Amino acid sequence: MPKSAGNGQTGAAPFWSVPAGELLQRLETTAQGLTEAEAEARLSRYGANSLKPKRELSWPGLLFGQFKSPLVLILVAAASLAFFLHDRTNAGIILGIVLVSSVLGFWQEYSAAGAVAKLLAVVQVKVQALRDGSQRDVPVDEIVPGDVLALNAGDVVPGDCLVLESKDLFANEAALTGESFPAEKLVGVVAAETALGGRTNVLFMGTHVVSGTGRALVVRTGRDTEFGKVSDRLRLRPPETDFERGLRRFGYLLMQVTLILVVGIFAFNVFLKRPVFDSFLFALALAVGLTPQLLPVIVTVSLSRGAQKMARQKVIVRRLSSVENFGSMTVLCSDKTGTLTRGTVQVREALDEAGNASEKVLLYAFVNAVFQTGFTNPIDAAIKTQHPFDLSGWTKLDEVPYDFVRKRLSVLAEHEGRCLHITKGALPNVLEVCTHAEQAGNAVDIAGLGEEIEGRHQWLSAKGLRVLGVACRDTATDRTITREDEVGMTFIGFLVLEDPLKPGIAETVAQLRGKGVRLKIVTGDNRLVATNIGVQVGLDNPEILAGPEMHDISDEALPVLVDDVDIFAEVEPGQ
Repeated sequence: MPKSAGNGQTGAAPFWSVPAGELLQRLETTAQGLTEAEAEARLSRYGANSLKPKRELSWPGLLFGQFKSPLVLILVAAASLAFFLHDRTNAGIILGIVLVSSVLGFWQEYSAAGAVAKLLAVVQVKVQALRDGSQRDVPVDEIVPGDVLALNAGDVVPGDCLVLESKDLFANEAALTGESFPAEKLVGVVAAETALGGRTNVLFMGTHVVSGTGRALVVRTGRDTEFGKVSDRLRLRPPETDFERGLRRFGYLLMQVTLILVVGIFAFNVFLKRPVFDSFLFALALAVGLTPQLLPVIVTVSLSRGAQKMARQKVIVRRLSSVENFGSMTVLCSDKTGTLTRGTVQVREALDEAGNASEKVLLYAFVNAVFQTGFTNPIDAAIKTQHPFDLSGWTKLDEVPYDFVRKRLSVLAEHEGRCLHITKGALPNVLEVCTHAEQAGNAVDIAGLGEEIEGRHQWLSAKGLRVLGVACRDTATDRTITREDEVGMTFIGFLVLEDPLKPGIAETVAQLRGKGVRLKIVTGDNRLVATNIGVQVGLDNPEILAGPEMHDISDEALPVLVDDVDIFAEVEPGQ
C-alpha cells in the first residue's frame, strides 16, 4: 500500500512536478488502473471520497433539536415551576403541549430528511474508472488514490488527478480559480512552485470536463484535495431564517419581560411586608401564567400544514421554519434553460445565406453531428434524432473536437471521392474562419455579405432562437485535419435552434406577480435571447444588465442597480 497516496507527495516534491511513470510506481498502480480487491482495500484505509463524513440520519439529534427555541425552554421552565408548586395538572398540560409541538416538528423534518436521502441515492454521481483492466461505472465516493479515470466532456472530476492522456481536454475550474474560461489540460510536468491556475497537467476535484477526452491518475481524494482544503475553511452553520430569528427574539423578549415582572412583583409584595415565601410562590405562579403555552404548538401545526400542502405539489420541506420564509419572498431569481424553458434543444430550421430553407445545410450539420465523438451535447443529439439522413455513402476520416475557446467543431468526411472538411459552431467563430459564402450555388467573397449575415443573425436571435453557423471546405485528398486547418472555409448557412417555454410558465409568472413576487432572470445566454424569453414569460419592457457591463460597475453601485434590473444576461460563473 503506498504511503504517500493520500497526500500525493513524493518526498518534498508535489505530484504535478513528478513524471507520470514515477508517480504510478509511488502509488503502486499502473496505467490500466487498480484491481477491485485493491480498490476496496484502499477505500477501507483512506475512507470515502467525500468532503465531510457521511452521517447517518440521527433521530435523537433531530428530536432534541426541537427544544432549542427560547419559547420551548420557557415552557419547560414553567412546567418545572408548576411541578415545584405542586400544580401537577398544569405541569402535565404544559409538558404535553411541548411534547406535541416537538414531535410534530421532529416527524416533519425526519420524513423530509429521509426523502432527500432517497433522492440523493437516485441521483448518485458516477465516473468511469479502470478496474481489473476494464472501464466501469464507479460512484464518486468510492474513488481512491491510484485509480485511473477515463474522462469525457461533461464528466465531474472526483479528485486531484495527474493527466496521463489528453486530446483537446478542457476543464472548467471556475469553482477554484474564478476563471470563467475553461483551462486546457496537457500531459507533462510543471515546476513545483507553479500556482494552482498554472498547473496544466492537473485536474482538480470540484471541476468538470467541458470538452475533449483524456485519462487521469487520481492522487488525492476527499479533504486532501485543493477543493477539500477550501471547503474546510468555509464550513458555516446553516443560516438562520427570518422566522427563526423573530421567534428567538420574541422568546428572549418574553423572558426579559417575565423576569422583570416576577422580580418587580416579588419585591413589591415584600415591600408591603407580606410573607416572603408566599410572595415568591405568587411571583412564580404569575411567571407560569404569563407563558404562552400554546404558541409553539400553534406555530408547529401551522408550518406542518403548509409543508404537507407543498409536499402534494412535490416540494420537500426540510426545515419547517423555511416555509414562512418562502411565503415572505418578494424576489425570485431564476435561470432560463430548463427552468423557464423545457431545457431540450430542438432544430427549428436550416437556412442558407439568403434565409431560405436549405437541405444542404441540414445534411452537413447532420454529418458533423453524427461523426463527432469528443463532446456529447444536446445540440448534436437534437440534430441526429429530429432530422436523420442515410450516411451509408459517407466515411469519417478525422475530427477536431469542440472546445470553449474556438467554439467550433470540425469533422473530415469522405463522400463519393471528395474529402469534405465540415465545421459548425457559434456563428461569429465560424465566420472568422470563412473567406467565402455560398450564394445561389456559387462561392463569393464573404466581405460583401457580412452585414446581411449579421443582420439575419440579429433578427433570429431577437426572436429567442439560437443560431449556429455551418461551413465547409473541399480538402482534396487530405486524410487528417487540425485546428490550423480551419481556414479558408465557405459559409453555407444557419442552423436555427430553439428551446421552447415550459407549458404554463407564463401563467405561473403571472400568478407570482399577483402575489407580489418579482421575477428576475439570471442566465449566461446572450441578451437578445434572454430578452425574448423574458417578454414571452410576461416581463414588459424588461431592464437588462449584461455580464460585460457588470465588469465596469463598482461593488458599491451594483446593489443599487440590481433592484431595477429584470434580466441579467451573459453572466459569467464568477459573477
